[in-house]
Amino acid sequence: MNMMQSQKAPPLPSFNADLKQSSVSGLSSGAFMTVQFHLAHSSTLVGAGVIAGGPFRCAESYRAAAMIAEDALTLNALYVCMNPLIPNAAPDPGKLAEVARETAAKGLIDPVDNLAAQRLYIFTGSEDSVVSSSVVETTRRFYEALGVAAEHIRYEDSVPAGHSIITDNPEDNPLEVNRPPYINNGGFMQSRHILEHIYGPLEAPAKRTTGRIVRFDQTEFFGGEPRASMSDFAYAYVPRAVEDGAPCRVHIALHGCKQGYNYINYVNGRPDLENGIPYGNRYFTTTGYNEMADANNLVILYPQAQGADSHGTQNPDGCWDWWGYTSKGADSPDYYSKQAIQIKAIHAMLQRLGGN
Repeated sequence: MNMMQSQKAPPLPSFNADLKQSSVSGLSSGAFMTVQFHLAHSSTLVGAGVIAGGPFRCAESYRAAAMIAEDALTLNALYVCMNPLIPNAAPDPGKLAEVARETAAKGLIDPVDNLAAQRLYIFTGSEDSVVSSSVVETTRRFYEALGVAAEHIRYEDSVPAGHSIITDNPEDNPLEVNRPPYINNGGFMQSRHILEHIYGPLEAPAKRTTGRIVRFDQTEFFGGEPRASMSDFAYAYVPRAVEDGAPCRVHIALHGCKQGYNYINYVNGRPDLENGIPYGNRYFTTTGYNEMADANNLVILYPQAQGADSHGTQNPDGCWDWWGYTSKGADSPDYYSKQAIQIKAIHAMLQRLGGN
């Protein structure tokens, strides 16, 4: 075996997964991507968890926000979808719900009628200074405008948390802070709340897991296209019972910016390889999803975004694309559709897990 072959991870395996019982959740850019993936493939999913994320196609709220279309998307992302400059500049959930209907009518996403039976967990920390709580509240209203019943939505906005996914790990950040790795200790595992709201009553998390984290070659799912801004490898947690053939369901967990396994800080457009931050595996090892998976025959899929800062791709923080950096042209962004390079890749991973 030569050196190139020895460094290549094995392909993602298949299991006895019921793909009609799949779900997705994410933090920050992973939450924005969760909404996009949820709408794109609602016929396959039963629910979603959105931690500090805004509504569908939020970055296109004001298409005339700048002379250059690409700049307009970026300005919308920063000053409408994350921190509105004034209350009146916040996303319009009714308008974006209509955009979603039009997008579905063109066949770019699944019919929005599928959403009526879905279950949504939507969270904003009251101390979040990265994505405004006013934006996350419009995500709730966006889903309600598309027919999701209020009783199917668990909306939480009273926890004094900063921008983070919450755990009960004492070594994580204090609850109220807004800093990397955006994993804060609040005395509970938010992943459990998400999964129990989507699926109903579940077994308590395993005190000691018996499964394993599978590292697999992610490049086959996006063809090695640099525009994808996705890593060479991705991960999945697989319970022992599932590896032995037990039926299972799949939950996709999408990390936020600066949380991928190979996150590197960029300084003046160049990767700072001498000062790597050693927390890139935290999202797929310490956020509580795996313990819930082990006790409930869930496979947790952890796709990985990768930072890039070049003329073709400007994504230095390794965020999922929710404002169009992967699009071939800013005049016709396609980051939100079934054919968007990241959404298409994640969906292909999900299909593989179910044997397709």
